[in-house]
Amino acid sequence: MSFKAFVPLVVSALAFTGCSDANQSNPVDETGRAVSCSYPPGGEPAKPVDPPGGEDVLNAGETKVTLHLTAGDVEITMDRSATPCTINSFMSLAQQGWFDETRCHRLTDYGIFVLQCGDPTGTGKGGPGYTIPDELSPRTTGLEKEGSVATYPKGTVAMANTGRPNTAGSQFFIVWEDSQLSPDYAVFGTVDEGGLAVVQGIAAQGVDETDGTSPIAEAVISSVTLS
Repeated sequence: MSFKAFVPLVVSALAFTGCSDANQSNPVDETGRAVSCSYPPGGEPAKPVDPPGGEDVLNAGETKVTLHLTAGDVEITMDRSATPCTINSFMSLAQQGWFDETRCHRLTDYGIFVLQCGDPTGTGKGGPGYTIPDELSPRTTGLEKEGSVATYPKGTVAMANTGRPNTAGSQFFIVWEDSQLSPDYAVFGTVDEGGLAVVQGIAAQGVDETDGTSPIAEAVISSVTLS
């Protein structure tokens, strides 16, 4: 199957509707020191939440979070040296309960293979009211690029966006089988084998034909535990 055959799936699966005036990038300091992050405004938040603090953000070491889904736990390991500003935002949202009792609203099982989560409205349009400038350097993504696409290995966790630069917010996706996508999604974590099995189990039940996007299996994040 050619890349052109599933370009529309890439757009529909990983983009969300939003707005942003962001035209900047967060710096990635390769020395392992703390960095400063900016989080420009980006529309109305789907529910009340505070933007993360942007000063003295850790830029070294790993941290973990566990998504407690209906089907089981999904542990995500995140490398702060790769995407410190993205991880800082994700941790802040988790601490504020942003993801609690939200459903993973989108599943794709043809051409690309992802489960998308992180929107409290469950519509694919909700965000936190701010944006995250992209952290996309080859050093941090580790993706094998093939022309205009990159291979996202199964177990990859990356930020969704609106299809424009610097528009990530709270929505993210978990790749449950190797997938070729545009190299424009900030990769910020990986899931362990047990978590991957949980996501693959959700995917195995297929996509709801009534809307063509929702997983048939219940996929609700009840809470998130920070390690």
